[in-house]
Amino acid sequence: MVVEIDKKSGFCFGVVKAIEATDEVLERGEKIYSLGQIVHNKEEITRLEDKGMVTIDHYSFSTMKSKAILFRAHGESPDSYITAKKNGHKVIDATCPVVLKLQQRVKNACERLADINGQLVIFGKAGHAEVIGLMGQTEGKGILIEGVKDLDKLDYSRPIETFSQTTMNVDKIKQMISEIKKRISNTAIFKTNNTTCRQVSDRFAHLRSFSKKYDVIVFVGGKNSSNSKMLYHECKRNNENSYFVSNPGELDENWFNNSVERVGICGGTSTPFWLMDDVAKAIPEL
Repeated sequence: MVVEIDKKSGFCFGVVKAIEATDEVLERGEKIYSLGQIVHNKEEITRLEDKGMVTIDHYSFSTMKSKAILFRAHGESPDSYITAKKNGHKVIDATCPVVLKLQQRVKNACERLADINGQLVIFGKAGHAEVIGLMGQTEGKGILIEGVKDLDKLDYSRPIETFSQTTMNVDKIKQMISEIKKRISNTAIFKTNNTTCRQVSDRFAHLRSFSKKYDVIVFVGGKNSSNSKMLYHECKRNNENSYFVSNPGELDENWFNNSVERVGICGGTSTPFWLMDDVAKAIPEL
């Protein structure tokens, strides 16, 4: 049986930056506090916490004083920077450059739309760290749309401008834009911005091709990672023998019968390569 790992899977650039910044502090023997989960992968979080990283929530962040605080790749709202300064924290800002640029674009658009009584729309998942940061740039004026069901929130007689969470499913975005076009008044301005991360969106097409090359696909990802779930479903659509695991212990020997000759291992943007390697090595031992 041949077991191969997809070389294009694993951490995206933004996550690599955050992990490297954290490892650098920990290797100096210093303590670092991650504001929220540094990455949506339990195994990688455990690795870093074993080295001394501490994961905190926003309440703890607001009550602590003079700590080294990591702002992860997802980004933070302006309020977090104000709190950090007030509490004397040292911020290690690992916000992904793509997210940082998007935050600025959202802020500028919000100011521009205020002059024309327009509506700023963010396509994204409620409660997602990146979305919270983006909404923070609008000072509560942005309108969050998760799906077509939420489009009734909009006033189609007024200008609308849309942005999206960088990891949002492109097909879902297209569906919502199409629906807005059907509803909006002929006299109202409608502008869309393509703000999905190319590094993330390209993986959908890549995994469509990758998953067809193997008898079995094992997708490695965190159970709370929306990106991993979406990419896994893309594999499943193209290869029904696709399975989702978070670690080698979740492998099932029944997936690999005698007719299985080729197994492909892949993962999401929050999946460390070392974890995919551990899964690959465990399969022949089942």
